[in-house]
Amino acid sequence: MNHTTCEKAYPSGIKWTKQRKDVYHILIEAMEPLSAQEIYNRILKQDEKTNYAVSTIYRILTAFEEKNMVLKSTLMGEDMAVYEWNKGEHMHYAICLNCHKRIPLKSCPMEHHHMHVKDEEFRVTGHRVEVYGYCKECNG
Repeated sequence: MNHTTCEKAYPSGIKWTKQRKDVYHILIEAMEPLSAQEIYNRILKQDEKTNYAVSTIYRILTAFEEKNMVLKSTLMGEDMAVYEWNKGEHMHYAICLNCHKRIPLKSCPMEHHHMHVKDEEFRVTGHRVEVYGYCKECNG
């Protein structure tokens, strides 16, 4: 895969090793959040000679998370975390409880920026929304 067009796009504030670049490219091109194992598998698919462990992926994701470069979430009732590149957009998902497919929502259910919380106004600075149910294949 040719990543020369992305060379200028690396965010500042972190040292860009080959492994970090590999994870970055997988996340930036992904259409849905991925687990560390899924990221590792995609890297191996691109370069079978990759010789770093999946634990390296976790360390990279932790570094990215500390810099607010990735968004981390877990499915309700699951221990496995998934990650997506923080593109500054509010991506919201409907998540199938059976097959775990994530379906992007077309609109944000929280369009306004102020909420009322127990008789006090609260200014929202960020949010994440996940809706749980069954996709059409699993709902049969």
